[in-house]
Amino acid sequence: MKKMVLKTILFAIPHVLRRTANKYPEFQKEMRRYNCTVQIKLQDGSLGRYYTFSNGKVTTGAGLHAKPDVILQFRDIPIALTFLKPPMNYGDIIHAAKTMRAMVMGPNDLCVWFLQLMNKINTIGLEMGTKLPDGTVRYTTNTNGGPLFIFVKDGKIVRCTPIDFDDTDAPSWTIKARGKTFKPWRRATVNPYALALKSQVYSKDRILYPMKRVDWDPKGNRNPQNRGISGYERISWDEALDIVSAEITRQKTVHGPGAIAIQHHSHHQWGNVGYYLSALLRFGNMIGFTRINHNPDSWEGWYWGATHHFGNALRVGLPSFYGTVEDALKECEMMVFWSSDPEATSGVYGGFEGTQRRFWAKEVGIEFVHIDPYMNSTAKLFGGRWIPIKAGTDPAMAHAIMHVWLTEGLYDKDYVETRTTGFDQWAAYLLGKDDGVAKTPEWQEPETGVPAHVVRALARQWGKKKTYIAAGGLGTGFGGACRGATGSQWARTMILMMAMQGWGKPGINFGNMQMGAPVDNYHWFPGYAEGGISGDLAFTAGAINTYQRMPHVLSMNPVQQKIPRQRLPDAIVDGHCKGYMWDGSSMEAQMQAFEYPMQGYSKVHMIWRYGGAAFGTVAQSERYIKAYRHESIDCIVSQSIYMEGDTPFADIILPACTAVERYDIGETAGCQGYVHNAPAQLNHRTIVMQHKCIEPLGESKSDYQIFSDVLGRLGLGGMFTEGCSELDWCKRVFDASDLSRDITWKEFLKKGYYVVPGESEKTRDPVSMRWYAEDRMKDVPEPHPLPAQWQGQFGKGLPTQSGKIEFVANSILRGDPNNPERPPMPTYIPSWEGLQTKELVAKYPIQMISTHSRYSFHTYSDGKDSTVNDIEDHRFLVDGYYYWVMRVHPDDAARRGIGHHELIRVFNDRGAVICVADVSPQVAKGVVHTYESAAVFDPVPDPKGWADRGGCVNILTPQRPQVKGTEGMGSLSCLIEIEPWKPTMTAKEHFHA
Repeated sequence: MKKMVLKTILFAIPHVLRRTANKYPEFQKEMRRYNCTVQIKLQDGSLGRYYTFSNGKVTTGAGLHAKPDVILQFRDIPIALTFLKPPMNYGDIIHAAKTMRAMVMGPNDLCVWFLQLMNKINTIGLEMGTKLPDGTVRYTTNTNGGPLFIFVKDGKIVRCTPIDFDDTDAPSWTIKARGKTFKPWRRATVNPYALALKSQVYSKDRILYPMKRVDWDPKGNRNPQNRGISGYERISWDEALDIVSAEITRQKTVHGPGAIAIQHHSHHQWGNVGYYLSALLRFGNMIGFTRINHNPDSWEGWYWGATHHFGNALRVGLPSFYGTVEDALKECEMMVFWSSDPEATSGVYGGFEGTQRRFWAKEVGIEFVHIDPYMNSTAKLFGGRWIPIKAGTDPAMAHAIMHVWLTEGLYDKDYVETRTTGFDQWAAYLLGKDDGVAKTPEWQEPETGVPAHVVRALARQWGKKKTYIAAGGLGTGFGGACRGATGSQWARTMILMMAMQGWGKPGINFGNMQMGAPVDNYHWFPGYAEGGISGDLAFTAGAINTYQRMPHVLSMNPVQQKIPRQRLPDAIVDGHCKGYMWDGSSMEAQMQAFEYPMQGYSKVHMIWRYGGAAFGTVAQSERYIKAYRHESIDCIVSQSIYMEGDTPFADIILPACTAVERYDIGETAGCQGYVHNAPAQLNHRTIVMQHKCIEPLGESKSDYQIFSDVLGRLGLGGMFTEGCSELDWCKRVFDASDLSRDITWKEFLKKGYYVVPGESEKTRDPVSMRWYAEDRMKDVPEPHPLPAQWQGQFGKGLPTQSGKIEFVANSILRGDPNNPERPPMPTYIPSWEGLQTKELVAKYPIQMISTHSRYSFHTYSDGKDSTVNDIEDHRFLVDGYYYWVMRVHPDDAARRGIGHHELIRVFNDRGAVICVADVSPQVAKGVVHTYESAAVFDPVPDPKGWADRGGCVNILTPQRPQVKGTEGMGSLSCLIEIEPWKPTMTAKEHFHA
């Protein structure tokens, strides 16, 4: 019977192919790509049928062909039916492929083509998007700043708008608090830069064709010294793929494992298929590569410091947020925004969801206090008390507040006694019993510049009111003061302050109304950090859910060699470096040093660049110029959408398309694996089909297709794709997730999004740390700590040695006890580059604060001739050029003869950047404020050689880690001087550094 079923299926295949080709011209075109013969057979040869493709026609014959081009071979009939008889079970299919009971043999391009052609039978007729009466089709996509409708007509994008929910979408939740009822807007809000997507797609800076540097000869002189100087010539895709695949082979055979490094920077385009933790990681694992190990660049002080006091390693050291929106509205009396500007960052990946909730907080009478050197966007919008503080001195003020609490009895003595350890030692430090210096408000005044009476008044008010600390952009971390020399101290003191006030009790928690909305956190859809299609379980969170739910072949990088991202230039130029791991599995893992080069591996001789720009995102980034031009680097491949940042330093440029020119699938703000249940910052969990809205411009290709094509040259295309197109992978993600239970695939493709219903009042998440404050079992929906990290009964206590909040961190006592910059109990240590470093201040008297951008997500939307450039708070047009904006206090500007919106030279010993001055009293004296992550790197002549007028202020920031024994960036600790600047010429010149 089974044999007859198999014969029938094999006989029917050409009829299905012909019918599909007759109905869909696109499928007919795909059938014309190759002329070849495909054999499907059993391993013993007892049953088979072959198919000959010729000019888009297919003929068939029973039995075995004498010389087939492709062979699809099955061990036996049951295995054949597993692959060929609907419905397919991918778990069984993958298992059969892994155990060699099913094999595809032949030229790689033909094998991949045939498998994808067969899959396309099921996808070719699916209706995508919603057709509108005017002939426009409304598609959907996701961005780093929220979900969008994309309106397309005649193959071109007409406009992009936020998604408005309709009556068929799930109802919104409500919160009742203090006699009021609150209900969120019935729409998805987006960040401003998300709405600039159309201008980015059609940017004049797009790379549309493969290119080769004119004086780089893969078989001759490679002229590395000319990278960033010499121009490019257009080449064909065939030539580009031949060159890069040959270079990969050459690197592995001439130099050995480890010779190829993959360099990418923070955050690229959204999705579960095309993201760097998905397709890029799968590609890297296929070729073997030296990992450029990232540091948690937005979470530094939390990961390297705060986690040691309460153990939340698997959340990158951040406090959780469950239930905090409702708890704050009902119980909180005051909210202290300490280095917290959620209106600038929209949390992370969100829009203005939290904005509405912060207005609710004001409506119920919650008092706002803002501690920041800059009167940030949140302080300007909501008002409240602004306390300007000298940058980098925040821990001193925190210690003084706790001194008042201690001496005036304004702390939760019972909580401290029962839920913490080491308080006696901490109290002795605050009182000055160990060093003779009491940490009073008067002690902190010369450090912070905040009057003692202000600190004392705040401490008393805080100690008498139920208060939320809004620390960083999320309120529970992200950006802010954690990114400076004292960032680790600051984040640690935030935990200790909460411990003294009874963290987890009603109205006492971390948050700024950005996180912790009552959405359904139990509905599973993978976040980008859960690995997507990578199959990598070592460097993603795929093992938590994705791999079990979405069967796919595991991939593993056999090269163990690593380079810390901040040390890559040093590794190349100096030939060696040392670093520390970002590993969320435990606090202790971060203390394990590693060195480059690693014994047995080659040094790096080839760099594969992907995504954003180093000059805008890495500290003291001018170091990359020497590294890129170093004679040891044979080849740099840049897989880029735009000609920006580091791209002009490549030898080969492969043009990638944007997210709206390919298929993907993702959830708005879904970065689960880094921040578990991160969509709880939204009012409505929104899962989005990222439609291929238009065809790729020029000859650009999706990242996935580029990887597939390169690996095809190496015989690895079939293993990389598993026979799937991007749309096929989207379906596999869909099927694996809980989404498939709520909406059909066809409905989802047509509508483009799904709103996950919110939780009812009775089933909402418990409030974070309430379980801990009440000495109960942990009851919030997150899969950590690991079982072995509970010190006593499973589920009770914290993953610290004591199981409690530790004022003196045992993990540091064990692992790094003699580090003067990270003592087991946090003490105030002035910044190694700040207003206290007198000799340096005499030369560079201004501290530069470069926070996360309000108008771009890292380099995602900046430059590119984007409409974001027209926002004068982001870039300002002077003589036809869009300059980066820097905010300067009027007194500092007047002293230097700088007028409003005049060009300034911002410089120190590390370099110079040209900006435009925004003269404003909203920044404290002695401080300038700007945003990090300019995408444009544009060197121009300067008295000291060259200056960047593109706005890459990270050229000026120090490469020194904020704390010894870590990889934490200290970018906010940066002293500079400013002066008026007049361009010596208007045309851009090449520079020689």
